[in-house]
Amino acid sequence: MSDMTGKVALVTGGSRGIGLATARALASCGASIAITGTVDETLAAACRDLEREAAGRVLAVRADVRSASDMATACDAVKSRFGGLDALINNAGVGLFRAVGEMTDDEWRRLFDTNVTGVFNATRAALPHLRARGGGWIVNVSSLSATAPFANGAAYCATKAAVDAFTEALMQELRHDGIRVASVAPGSVDTTFGGGGRDKSSWALQPGDVAQVIVDLMSHAGRALPSRVEVRPSQPPRKG
Repeated sequence: MSDMTGKVALVTGGSRGIGLATARALASCGASIAITGTVDETLAAACRDLEREAAGRVLAVRADVRSASDMATACDAVKSRFGGLDALINNAGVGLFRAVGEMTDDEWRRLFDTNVTGVFNATRAALPHLRARGGGWIVNVSSLSATAPFANGAAYCATKAAVDAFTEALMQELRHDGIRVASVAPGSVDTTFGGGGRDKSSWALQPGDVAQVIVDLMSHAGRALPSRVEVRPSQPPRKG
């Protein structure tokens, strides 16, 4: 992992799962870390966890990525606390898995408002701060389901396909500003995401595996842009 001493990173949805693991990995590289979330108790617990690795270099902000004003306020808070912003990790997301005929309007909107509009809101809020630093990173957490859709996942898979398209276009918009944009697409990860009850601990990726990919790709020299990385379990259960 690279030395990120003096750098500042904002991780949305950083209070648990992949987001918390990524914040922890960035902190271990010397970065100052800001995380967002919507549950005060979970944010406080995550902050205590991160302070053990990065005492005095942690900021927790209660903010909902679905709100443009929340994300603008969060980015301003990061600048006020740490002086600027060098990296945005768009990790916040929800997983709702329903047959199309059974999905409600509210569930559909929640998926797209969080997984897609949330990425837009956070990115737009962060861009002035990244440009003020002369460049930086935006890493969007996607999913292998963006290109491998499955039954009862139509809405979720569509949101991740949208994130991939957004990331590709954004990368082309910002590459000459010194802002490198990438997506990381995990396969099955052993978290409570989506409310799944299966025990995947024996074979699935762990949140720290995805965090390592995110931090490693950010360590590439400025001339290199690994713009999409896929990471999957090496030995998932055999099908059939």
